[in-house]
Amino acid sequence: MMGSEDTRFPDDGEGPVREVTVGEFAIACYAVSNLQFGDFVRATGYATDAERYGWSFVFAGLLPDEFKREIGSRVADTPWWIPVPHAYWAQPEGPPSTVLDRLDHPVVHVSWNDANAYCQWSGTRLPTESEWEMAARGGLKQATYPWGDNLMPAGEHHCNIWQGDFPVHNAIGDGYAGTAPVHAFPANGYGLHNAAGNVWEWCEDYFSPRYHQITTSRDPLHDERSPNRSLRGGSFLCHESYCNRYRVAARSSNTPDSSSSNIGFRVVRLETSQQK
Repeated sequence: MMGSEDTRFPDDGEGPVREVTVGEFAIACYAVSNLQFGDFVRATGYATDAERYGWSFVFAGLLPDEFKREIGSRVADTPWWIPVPHAYWAQPEGPPSTVLDRLDHPVVHVSWNDANAYCQWSGTRLPTESEWEMAARGGLKQATYPWGDNLMPAGEHHCNIWQGDFPVHNAIGDGYAGTAPVHAFPANGYGLHNAAGNVWEWCEDYFSPRYHQITTSRDPLHDERSPNRSLRGGSFLCHESYCNRYRVAARSSNTPDSSSSNIGFRVVRLETSQQK
């Protein structure tokens, strides 16, 4: 049963709930890490969209106050996003930041184009929205989260999201102000870690708010061109008051050349072990 009847984000097109059939696939337990993406870059010399453009969006709360004053510019409607010169996957907060102390964290500042290039190199592909949601549900039927309906079972954090007053104060109750390691928090019933929160994950589909009305019930895929590609899972910036999209049915999107400090991806293997 895919989708939800949640209507707080009507333009996202989360519903209606419907039954879909998804063919066999094998999806990574973890989002692609900095270490893995670094192997790809070293092997191919690939330059990401953020590198080619010379900047990427960084969440203001991850930057020193002095640096924020120097940069100055903000996004008018979302002032917590700052376009930082020379921010890219290996310098997540711009120079002189580095990923050497977070090689097991998900790679960020990757566009859909970058994720697709990694897939072509690694013999994988991006999951469709239906594959992603089926895997994220972990075998549970219509549960809100990958582990059930309670956000904090037994008072324990199961994902990396914002706690406190967004975007002013993060209580960091889950232990992470930014990204968490790809293996952090308990896995769901299918072995996936961080299918909720941590980083948004690119999907193969072009985005449409009418996704559930126009795609087939068997292996649905929206492949009709549109300006945006689909994103799933929410990120460490999601909060119930602002972006309550760390639910498994929640959807979002961005242009395929966009990058920021909370967007990553996980992959699907082209051939399953049974086929091999």
